[in-house]
Amino acid sequence: MDKKEVLEAIKLAKEVSKKRNFKQGFDIVINLKNINLKKPEQNVDLFLQLPHFTGKKVKICALIDYDLEKQAKEIADNIILKENFPKYEGKKKELKKIGRQYDLFIAQADIMPKIATLFGRILGPLGKMPNPKIGAVVPSNVPSLKDLADKLRNSIRIQTKNELTAKASIGSELMKDEEVADNFLHVYNSVLHSLPQEKDNIKSVIIKMSMGSPVQLNKEYKQEEISLLVQKPKVKKSKEEEQ
Repeated sequence: MDKKEVLEAIKLAKEVSKKRNFKQGFDIVINLKNINLKKPEQNVDLFLQLPHFTGKKVKICALIDYDLEKQAKEIADNIILKENFPKYEGKKKELKKIGRQYDLFIAQADIMPKIATLFGRILGPLGKMPNPKIGAVVPSNVPSLKDLADKLRNSIRIQTKNELTAKASIGSELMKDEEVADNFLHVYNSVLHSLPQEKDNIKSVIIKMSMGSPVQLNKEYKQEEISLLVQKPKVKKSKEEEQ
């Protein structure tokens, strides 16, 4: 897949998306085939740092001890200190609210067992448990939380989640088309090379705006098809996305 083809798809995705009173994002949807999701090694679960910042506001919550409090105040939207953990014991409603309120959670490594016990049942199902794969579990003497936060704010997770589809947000209409295309290709190629049979495991690839109709790559659209995409109700998911 080349950049020119992606740029054309981005242009069409904009064309078939009605103007909204907010800035929409761009999503990549990769539909898979010939994959056995019961085999963990065939599932897609990647943490990727995008080439270009999407501009999306990412809210960070730090689960730490006093060692990192000063650094955390510079980068986190909320800090929950270890000494305050007991306040949340048995408070499932409050824990769920915290889980929904923040996009990313950073944890101090030496208190990770306590974090797992208290927050694991809530953050785990949400896919927000602090993950060492992306560096979100840090030692108490980490040199710079700011560098980590900058990296995390420009990172995404793309996974299959028990269905033959992997999708992620890769940009916004505030970005240049070339930047969205770079992000798209980075995610596509990363997923492609993680698959056991690479291209033979990809059924279709789609780009769409948040509230727009899906545009399939490697497909030539006739004018009447484009007109139908524009008129299509945005509430219902496309068949491609449901696969």
